[in-house]
Order: sequence, then structure tokens, then C-alpha cells
Amino acid sequence: MANVPVPATRNNDKPGAPASLWSDSLGRAATRAGQALLIAGLVWVIVWAVTRVPLVIIPVVIALILASAIAPLVRWLTAHGWPRALAVLASFVAILVVFGGVVTGVVSLIRHQWKELASRALAGVDQLHGFLNNGPIPVSDQEISAARGSVQKFFSSGSFGTDALTGVRTAGEIIAGMVLMAVILFFFLKDGEQIRGFLFGFLPARHETKAHRAADLSTRVLGGYVRGTAIIAAIDGLIIAVTLLLLGVPLAVPLAVFVFIGGFIPIIGATAAGTLSVLVALVSNGPGAALIVLIVLIGANQLEHHVLQPLLMGKVLHIHGLVILLSLAAGTMLAGVIGALLAVPLAAVGWTIIKTWSGRDVPGPEPINENAEGAVV
Repeated sequence: MANVPVPATRNNDKPGAPASLWSDSLGRAATRAGQALLIAGLVWVIVWAVTRVPLVIIPVVIALILASAIAPLVRWLTAHGWPRALAVLASFVAILVVFGGVVTGVVSLIRHQWKELASRALAGVDQLHGFLNNGPIPVSDQEISAARGSVQKFFSSGSFGTDALTGVRTAGEIIAGMVLMAVILFFFLKDGEQIRGFLFGFLPARHETKAHRAADLSTRVLGGYVRGTAIIAAIDGLIIAVTLLLLGVPLAVPLAVFVFIGGFIPIIGATAAGTLSVLVALVSNGPGAALIVLIVLIGANQLEHHVLQPLLMGKVLHIHGLVILLSLAAGTMLAGVIGALLAVPLAAVGWTIIKTWSGRDVPGPEPINENAEGAVV
């Protein structure tokens, strides 16, 4: 009897047919979409949990960033024969002395120059009043009085008292966070390697080497970012300080320190902080001085973006400007000013970890020179 060929049955007629629904292109896309949703849900849960305990998380993150910036000093002292404990203690005390000296100096300058600023402010307000009355867009005395009444009503209302109490509680939280950050920073500098080894010990053995490499690269990125940003912010502050001193604007040094602090927020920080210098110059020295300060501020901003950042951080921060803007927006929404300060370094670390884990940071083989002898095409 001749063998009759049996027609092949379709996958849909087999008992395992439902599994084939996930093997085609649409099924694979659905699987990836489900995985992406699960990862997004996990990220949302982590972010939600982190934002619930900012008094703990923020000091830890700031201490980690500062430890990455100070670690080269500790290594340098250790390499020159200092015991590690003494090198850590010396670096830690030096940071505290510098920070405390800056705060003390700023407060002292504000106290000594406040009367001068107040006297100039009275004359400046009179000049501003005349400018508003006779300027290109005249503002009547009735409108000025209405605005002044609104301000006085706000300061005398109960909501202002509530806001003041909230400010006192916030100040207490800031002080507690600073103390906690100092303690965490000391232990990060002293026992950072042991802490890292303990945490990475929970990973599978095949991932430990990659995790240590990611941690080393992230530390290098964080340290370079903090040091580069500090240099750029110091240059911005110095430019504003010299300008204000030449113009005779009071509180020149405190305003320059404020610009320096604002410089740690990329793109907009120094410019936003410099607007206070423009306002003080307007009130104390008039519109001409304020215009000069504004021009210098814009020039310093352009110098920062086009010269200083590519020169000092071009090899450290490999992030597109759009990613920086989105990171700033997300950080500001989640944690306000502190979030804006931490958004970019955290984004840089995240990108470094992704590149390390995917192997993109490892240089590939040398390209084949087709013109060389023995090259295989």
C-alpha cells in the first residue's frame, strides 16, 4: 500500500497552540510591554518609598556625593604615609572648617552691611517710585498703595504665621539632616570599602565584578562632577563679587556666595541666584548699576555653558542637555530645591551604571583596516 502523505497540521490544532500566541512578533512585543510595565511599577514604588523618608535619604545621597569628591584627598594623604583613620579625620575636619567659615563670614558680613543696605534701600525705593510714576508704563500711586496693602495684609494674616511656624519646623529638619549627613559622611570615608563589600555580597557571584566596576566608575563620575561644578560655581561667584564691589553694591560677598551655591543647579541655578544681585543693585544703586549686573550675569552664564562646562566636565558628564533639563524638572517636582541639586549627578550615575551593566563602557576590538596586508574582508 502506497504511503499517503499526511497533511501537516497547523499549530492552532495542537494542544500547545496557546503558547504559540506569545512566539510571534506581536506576542514578543506584548511580553516586552508587560516587562516594561513591571519595571516602571517597581521604579514608581521605589521613588514613592524614597520620597516618604527624605530626612534619611537626602543626607545619605549628599554624603555619598561628598564622599566621592573627597575620596581623592583621603587617598592622597594615605599614599603619603598618613594612617587612613587620620587621613579621613583630617579631610572631614577640613570640610567642616571650610563650610563653617563660609557660613560665619556670610552672616557677619550681612550683619555689618545691613544698615547700609537699609539706608540705600530707602533712597532706592524713592527712585523706583519716581520711575514707576514717570516711566514708559506709568503706575499710579493708587496702584502702588494697593500692592503695598496686599503685602502688608499677607504679613499680618494668620497664613503668614502658619508659614513662619512651618519655616521653623523646616529649619529644624535641615539642621537635623545636616548633622546626620556629617555622621554618614564620616563613616562613608572611613568604612566605604567595607560597606560596599557588604552590600555587594548579596548579589550573585557572577555580578559582583561588574557591580564593583560600576561603583568605581560612578564614584569617579560623582567626584569629577562635584569638583567641576564647584570650580565653575566659584568662577561665577567671583565674577559677580568683583562686579558688585566695583559698583559699590552692599552685601557683595554674601550675594556672590549665593550665586556660588546656585551654581550647583545646572543651566539655571547661577542665573536664578544672580537675580537677587540685580534686585539689590536696583534698590541700592539704581537702574544703571542693575543693568550692568544683569549684563555681567548673562555673560557669565554664556561663559559657563560654552567654555567652562565643556572644558572642566566634558570627559565626566556625558549627558545630553535635554536629559539634564528633564532630570532637573523631575528632581524639582519630587524634592524641590534639593531635588534640583541632586537630579543631575544621580542621572549621571544612573547612566554610568546602565552603560557598565550592558557592557557599553568596555572598549570593543580595534576596527579592521581593510587596506592592511592580510586583512580579511
